[in-house]
Amino acid sequence: MIDTKRIGNSTELNCIAYLYDCGCDILLPYGDSQKYDIVVCYNNKLYKIQCKTANPTYKEDGSIDYITIKTSWESGRKSRKKIHYSKDDIDFFATYFDKQCYLIPVEETACNGKTIRFALPRNGQVKGMTFAKDYIGKNVLERL
Repeated sequence: MIDTKRIGNSTELNCIAYLYDCGCDILLPYGDSQKYDIVVCYNNKLYKIQCKTANPTYKEDGSIDYITIKTSWESGRKSRKKIHYSKDDIDFFATYFDKQCYLIPVEETACNGKTIRFALPRNGQVKGMTFAKDYIGKNVLERL
């Protein structure tokens, strides 16, 4: 069984490789005490990114989700602290799912989590929904 730290590291590595292939220079902070996992330089601007692992399968409603609170390790055990990210901390959350990296601006996320939709909900509602196609990493970078 793979532990959650290894799963998170895998997500981070996949995001790094994806962003590098999109033309970003990648900067890695020393240690594990920053609120961001990576910094990318794109078009001569720096962006702080926090990588989060998405739910590994589609939910029945055609979406995936991930947690947007800080997870910390204390004395070898995992604990969730209610540390929320702000624009002062990071610019984007990144997640990697089905060979695609998604970049979501921190100001467009909720305090505890974010859902990315791949399909319309059954009731057809679109207001307030976040659709994956709008956050594909390479497209977000092109809009910067």
